[in-house]
Amino acid sequence: MVESKQITGLSDRVELNNGVHMPWFGLGVFQSKEGQEVVDAVTSAVQQGYRLIDTAAVYGNEEGVGRAIRECGTDRSELFITTKVWNSDQGYDSTLRAFEESRKKLGLETIDLYLVHWPVAGKYKETYRALEKLYKDGAVRAIGVSNFQVHHLKDLLADCEVKPAVNQVEYHPLLTQREVLDYCKEQNIRLQAWSPLMQGNLDVALLKELGGKYGKSPAQIVLRWDLQTGVLTIPKSVKAERIASNADIFDFELTADEVKQISDLNRNHRFGPDPDNFNF
Repeated sequence: MVESKQITGLSDRVELNNGVHMPWFGLGVFQSKEGQEVVDAVTSAVQQGYRLIDTAAVYGNEEGVGRAIRECGTDRSELFITTKVWNSDQGYDSTLRAFEESRKKLGLETIDLYLVHWPVAGKYKETYRALEKLYKDGAVRAIGVSNFQVHHLKDLLADCEVKPAVNQVEYHPLLTQREVLDYCKEQNIRLQAWSPLMQGNLDVALLKELGGKYGKSPAQIVLRWDLQTGVLTIPKSVKAERIASNADIFDFELTADEVKQISDLNRNHRFGPDPDNFNF
């Protein structure tokens, strides 16, 4: 895809549907322990050039992320911080309260992107209405959703006032979510990949073959494929060397045929929960 050829490094950003510019590539901190572990991970990432940090209330590490932001030596205006409202806090008033708690823990006046973490039936539309208020009040720069399938998005778009800017979903070579990706592109909603590295299940012949061709790891091949399919990505790690390795993907480009071969690995296989069959 043409736009992927224009991505040259960690500082490159994509324009969201509300005009806000968001980094293509960032650090996810799911399962990063609160305290020094997450502080060190975020600090290392920022020092290496990462500008997007993705956390969530349920990760339990917003305070550590906030501390790292304050201590990393990079101006807040250069960083893009995402967090999410958890399922048990969904609903209009409870979401507003949850946001204030996240903002307090992060120590930030403004959150760059705030997401509805899961499409909790009967609640996600009221939750999203609270996000719209936060957006209109200037407390967040962009709002969106996570783990929404096409039918959830259609339901939301039927009467929302602010179109979601991002839909963050499980996305990798074994779960390409083509229908969701196509619909999001049609609606100018950016898809972002969580668990892009398939929880380490990278022992795939094609990925190793392409890694050999380009002198890259299977993980680097997958992350490059993310960008070339027009998908933002947030691989997680707490190790400085892995954080660096994940970002070393801007000096090569897969051919269109190779991108298709990787996409054809799809088995609709989820490593995480199914949004339509999940005990919320």
